Parts: sequence; C-alpha cells; structure tokens
Amino acid sequence: MMLVEIDARSGFCHGVVTAIRKAEEELERTDAPLYCLGDIVHNSDEVERLERKGLSTITHDDLPRLCGSRVLLRAHGEPPSTYAVASRLGIELVDATCPVVLQLQRRIKDTYDNDEPRPQIVIYGKAGHAEVNGLVGQTNGEAIVVENLSQLDRIDFSRDIALYSQTTMPLSGFAEMTREIERRKAPGVSFRYFDTICRQVANRVNHLREFAGAHDVVLFVAGAKSSNGKVLYNECRAVNPRTYLVSSSDDFDSSWISGAESVGICGATSTPRWLMEQVRDALTDYISKKFHEA
Repeated sequence: MMLVEIDARSGFCHGVVTAIRKAEEELERTDAPLYCLGDIVHNSDEVERLERKGLSTITHDDLPRLCGSRVLLRAHGEPPSTYAVASRLGIELVDATCPVVLQLQRRIKDTYDNDEPRPQIVIYGKAGHAEVNGLVGQTNGEAIVVENLSQLDRIDFSRDIALYSQTTMPLSGFAEMTREIERRKAPGVSFRYFDTICRQVANRVNHLREFAGAHDVVLFVAGAKSSNGKVLYNECRAVNPRTYLVSSSDDFDSSWISGAESVGICGATSTPRWLMEQVRDALTDYISKKFHEA
C-alpha cells in the first residue's frame, strides 16, 4: 500500500490560530452580529466554515453602515486610519492582530515618528497585501514597498534608508535586498535593516523542503489567495517537481500519483488541518478502491 503522510508542522501559524479562536469565542459569547474586516484567513473553506457559525466578511467600504457593530480585525493588522474610522462610527473592535505584526507596526511607527533625520522607510513585501497596508499606514503612506530587486529604483540612494520586511517574506529574498541596497547606496548614507520575518513561518521553508524531498509526490494544500501558500508551494516544487497545488480534495488528480510509493500532504500557514485531512481521506479512499479492484 502507498504511504500517505500529513506534515505535522503544516497548517495555521500562531497568529491565525489566535484570530480564529477569538472569532469563535465572540460568536459563542453573544448572538449579536460579528463582522470580519477581510477574509479572516486566505482559505475559502475555513472562511465558509466560520460564516456558517455567523461570522460575516466585510470590506472597508462597508464600515459606514455598521455603526455600533462588532468588527474583528484579523491577524494581518490594520493601519491607524481603520481605528480612527471605527472610533468615529462607534464600532467595537475585536483586535486579533498577530503580536508579531503588531510589534513590527510599532517599530516602523517609532522610526517614522522619532528618527532624526527621518530615513526613507522601505518595506520588503507585496504591495497591496493586507499586512503591508497596515505597515505603510504607520508612515502616513510614505513607506516605499519593494518586492524584488527590479523595484529598488524607487529608493533614493543618496538619502538614509531603514529597511523592514513583511513578516511572511522569504529570508533569502531579504538577504538579497540588503546586499543590493548596501551595494547601491551613496558613500556616507546610513543604511539600517531589521529582519522582521516571522521565524515560525520562515523556519517552515527548510522543513518543507526536507518533507518534499522525502516523498515521491507532494500535495500542497492552500487557498488561491494565500501569499504564503504560493511561496511555500514553490519551495516544495523546487525540491520535488511532482508537487501539486490543491485547494480542496476535489482538486485531486489520480494521474499525479502514478507509480508513487509515498505521498506527502502539507500546506500553508493559512491552511486548516481539517482540510489537509480531507485531502488525505480522499486520497486513501481512492487508493483503497484501486487496491480492492486489483
């Protein structure tokens, strides 16, 4: 029989676990409506599960009609403007911002408010990502966001620079950024960089590469919106070309496991354990049927 194994270290990171727990506690505490500003996690199956419990997903445009309501802030964090709007509208915020993200927001705000002369604050991250929006908001929108080396032209290398990182970016990319900025900056320019990448996420890369290399086939379970999922999936695929991205058990293609003796199932920090188990069950059911047919 084929070996099917779920990676024990895959699944929700601590920040997502805490946000979901807060949502469930609030839903159980009272029947009053609870809204979440954006998907609580970038996984449609988990979002739908919580919606069935009563959690409604909203956007910033919905806030004006929710005066006096309860709104949960997910782990990604929010800019100061969101707190100001909520205060003006009498909205009760249930703040589930990840402590790692919250600490990063405070560090960026401290640099922006107190460093003299104020440096260019550069954030290594994905423009438009919810976490990055919250980080840029600490600088009144002035921070420069760069995702790759080709975007470094946005920086004035004759002025002081302070580099931070979105918490879920790869360590290798951050190291590459620091080397290139160091190379380009003008003589006498101050360049300080702060490795603010979450180690619970970053340390998964090496582990997942080992996991992917230990199996003939890998099924990587992640939602289509998961930024972290795309990064980790590509890390697995770099080690094992027979790595396939699935969002649910319905995506499984039996041709993928042809000739395989072992299949590993893993996922992103936004992938619930129960979803990986569903993929495993669908796979083992298929294997069992084929075995009995033989």
